[in-house]
Amino acid sequence: MNGEDVLVGRARVLEVTGGDVTAEFVEGGKKAVAYAREQGCAVALLIDGSPSCGSGFIYDGSFSGTRHPGFGVTAALMREAGIEVFSDRELDRVAAHIEAMG
Repeated sequence: MNGEDVLVGRARVLEVTGGDVTAEFVEGGKKAVAYAREQGCAVALLIDGSPSCGSGFIYDGSFSGTRHPGFGVTAALMREAGIEVFSDRELDRVAAHIEAMG
C-alpha cells in the first residue's frame, strides 16, 4: 500500500498505537500542495521513507523498519497536481531537471 492507495480509500495511515491519522495526512498533503502552487513550485524535494513524503520508498506501516517501493500521501498529491517529486537521494536529478527547465 502507498499514498495513492490512501487517497482512493484502499489504505489508511495509523500511528504505532493504532490511532487513525489518515485524515490528518491527507489534509497536510493538500496544504503542502496548495502552498507549492501559491509559490509556483514545479519541483518538490521530499525525504524518502515517510508515509507522507516518501517518493521512492515508504515504510510498510508495521513499525519493523520494512520498506517497499511507493509514494507517501503528500508525494502522491504533489504528483497528481503535476509537481515533479524527487527524493533526497536524487539531488543530481533535481539539479538536472531544474537546469533543463531553464
